[in-house]
This record gives sequence, C-alpha cells and structure tokens, in this order.
Amino acid sequence: MIDTSAKASSPLDRRRAGVVLHPTSLPGDAPVGNLGADARRFVDLLAEIGLSVWQVLPLGPTAPLDSPYQSESAHAGSHWLISLEPLRERGWLNGDDEAPPAAVEDWTYWHGARLRRAREGFLAHAERDDRHAYERFCEERGDWLDDYALFRALSHEHDGRPWWEWTAELRRRDPAALRETRARLAEVLDQHRFEQFLFYSQWTDLRRYANERGVLLFGDMPIFVAHNSADVWAEPHYFDLDETGRPGHVAGVPPDYFSATGQRWGNPLYNWDVMQADGFAWWERRLRSMETQFDLIRVDHFRGFEAYWAIPADEETAIRGKWVKAPGEALFRRLRERLGDLPLVAEDLGTITPEVEALRDAWGLPGMKILQFAFDGSADNPYLPDHHVENAVVYTGTHDNDTSLGWFESLDETTQHFVLDYLGAPEEPMPWPLIRAALGSVARLAMVPLQDLLELDGGHRMNVPGTVQNNWTWRFDWTQLGRDLPRRLRHLLELYDRI
Repeated sequence: MIDTSAKASSPLDRRRAGVVLHPTSLPGDAPVGNLGADARRFVDLLAEIGLSVWQVLPLGPTAPLDSPYQSESAHAGSHWLISLEPLRERGWLNGDDEAPPAAVEDWTYWHGARLRRAREGFLAHAERDDRHAYERFCEERGDWLDDYALFRALSHEHDGRPWWEWTAELRRRDPAALRETRARLAEVLDQHRFEQFLFYSQWTDLRRYANERGVLLFGDMPIFVAHNSADVWAEPHYFDLDETGRPGHVAGVPPDYFSATGQRWGNPLYNWDVMQADGFAWWERRLRSMETQFDLIRVDHFRGFEAYWAIPADEETAIRGKWVKAPGEALFRRLRERLGDLPLVAEDLGTITPEVEALRDAWGLPGMKILQFAFDGSADNPYLPDHHVENAVVYTGTHDNDTSLGWFESLDETTQHFVLDYLGAPEEPMPWPLIRAALGSVARLAMVPLQDLLELDGGHRMNVPGTVQNNWTWRFDWTQLGRDLPRRLRHLLELYDRI
C-alpha cells in the first residue's frame, strides 16, 4: 500500500480558488488570444482579487480554434499562442506595425510569416545568451522535438494528409528516407524547433510571473493522444495499430450525461503490454514534460487508467464499445518511484466504479466535484456539497458544461425549485448562488469558469461534447469585468477562507 498520509500535494496545501480560462479566450487584436500582455494582465487581476489558480485546457498544437484535446503532439506547445510583441521588443521582428487580419484563415498565414521573419531576426541579431538558450532547449527537448519538427514538415509536404497516408518509407520511418528528409528540409525543421523555443520561453516567463504573484498554473493532460500526431507516428509500437498504421479500436466513452450515443473520440488505444514491458518510459517522459509547464495537472478521463472503452474502429458511434482493463496500478506505482509525488488531479467523471475510486484514492489524488451534476433530486448525489471531501476540486461547471446561468435557465421549474431550496432560497440571481456553494465547499480547491463570474448565458459556452461546430471560439473582453467584480469576489474569498 502506498503511503498517502499527506493526501494533499503542495498545490493543495490550503484552501484555494481559481478561474478556468483557456489562453485562446484572452482578449486581443488577433482571432486567438496569446501569451502576451493580456495574459499577464489576467494574472494581475487574479492576484488582485486573491485567486491563486489559473486553469487552462491543453496547450498543444492544433489548427486555430480546433479542439485542444486532439493535438499533434503531447509535448509541443501551440505556435498560435506565441505573442509577437516580445519578439519586436527583442529586435527579432522589426518594421511590422500592420494590424493582424480578422479572418482566421488570413491570420494563420500572416502569423506564420511573422514567426519566420522572427527566426531570421534571431539568427541575425540574437545575443550570445539567447543563442545558448536555444541550443540548450533543442538539446534538452530533443527526445520529442526532432520528431515533432519532422512530423510538421512532412505533414506540410503531404498537403495535410495524415501520416498513415504518406509513402510507405516515411510512414514506416525508413532510416534512409528520414535522413534524406532531414537534409532536404533542414531550414524548415529548424523553424519548427525555433517556434517551440519561443512558445516555451514565453510560457515559462508567464509561469514565473504568475508564481511570483502567488498564482499557480493548472494544466490539462488528455489521457489519449491524437492518431495523426508526432507521438503515434514516431513510436507506433506503443499503440494498437495494424501494419498500415490504422487502429483496430479507438477511444471514447459510452452513452452518458452528454450524449445518448456516447462519444467516439477516435484516438488510438495504447498497447499497454509494450508500455509496461519497458517500465512505462513513454508515460514518464510525458509527465516530466508536463511538470515543466504546470504546477498542477488535471488528468483527463482518469477512469481510463482502470478500464477504457474500446470501440471498433469501423463503428460510427460509441455504442458498441466494451470496457477493457488497464494497468493503472502498475503505472502509477512506477511513476511514483521515478518522479515522486505527482501534482495530479483525477478527472473522475462519467461511469465511475469502486475500482476507479480505489485507484484514485490509493495514490491520494483529488477528484472532481461538478455542482451542475448535483441536482438530480437525490439526497445521496455525490456532487452535492454536503458529500464533498477535502481532497477534491469543486467546479461550478467545466469547459464541457453549459455556463451555470445557461444550465439553470434550461432546467424545468421543479428542478430549479430544488436547486434554490438546497442553496437556501438565495436572493442573489444565478450563477452567484452556485459560485458561493463552490467557494463554501470543504474541497481544498474551488474552480469557476470565467463565464460564470461574468454572469454569461449559454450562448457563451466553450464546448458542446459530441459536436464539432462552433466550439473553442469563446473570448472575453476586459469591459465585461465591471468595476464591482473584483471587490465582490474578493469578499467571498475572504468569507470562505480562500484568499
């Protein structure tokens, strides 16, 4: 049995509260928010109020405004989040005062062109310390960076077609074919490495800025990786694929709260026997990478470490899947041996069994309590605040939920009455009674999506699971905050001992 006498790891050493906001939702003059001045201004706002955690969604590279849960890499950062202003300040990007295009398609070309110019400026004007920092970054991240750069370059050469549709030599990573490609595309590969250097430099600076002001950065690690990713192409033996690179089964979840037909995510499943045979080295590398980015990490779909829903790849929905056991206990034992205490939060939503709860509790991992799930009318609902525990993270809702105001407005009159009755017939309008319930919970950490703090309705939700249109596009504007919000929220943090 693992020693879990210190149930709460250091990020949960006391009562805290924070905000859920993906960087793409930050304000700015481009179609996508970035890691520049508005990100620091947001940190300043959190610190002023007394909020000490900023939670984001996965930061990996995708097409702009695509799902952050289907990234091209489990390690790389999104080059769309790179702020150009610091590059101008360093003298690497000169003579550029043109406003970015409003259309996403035009902006992607515009932004990419400026990142290429920034590399030219870096090569021409970078100081010795910057050059050494770049060389050190490439050396330290080489175990994933080189394959990622090669994957990006080859994807472009193949007009965006997935890697299993490339030539047989490249699909199978023939050494001679890869040597020829590296020589022929050396400049392109270095561009991709440089962009990762910029992302990690800016993210590291932002994390340092936040930590110095008492704000922790809370990341999100999807349990599965995208089929069309550098990770699967570079190490296909870790995944359940046939000789052509296509999966026999894919990941998802059975019918649930979000979808009557379940969710067919399409990610390839892991070849757990191979992973376990080499001591879960792939997972160790992945967790080490995540720890360089975040103070706290949410493990999305934690229940998949106990058993995962395997869907035949030729099925259009998730209905005909089946549960298959995973070696979660052996995995977490190995990670604890190699990495020590892990700053993880288990996303334990969905079909949760006693075995999943036992796996979570054996390693002292906090689970999640979603208040929007609490009011089905049953007194034993585990999401009701009177059933919360200290070692947990309570949310009004997540990025997959409606906003709390939109959720409440969608309830029938009987359920609305039950919600208000449970919350003590509050005079405040929604969503503030639900925010109060989260902050008043015994759970060590309370997280509130920014949409709830801004009192926004369902037209402002971030994602509707099981759909592919009109997701991941929401952004806020500083004028929405109002002058009273910081004072009002700080009062509640003081009242519920979360400053």
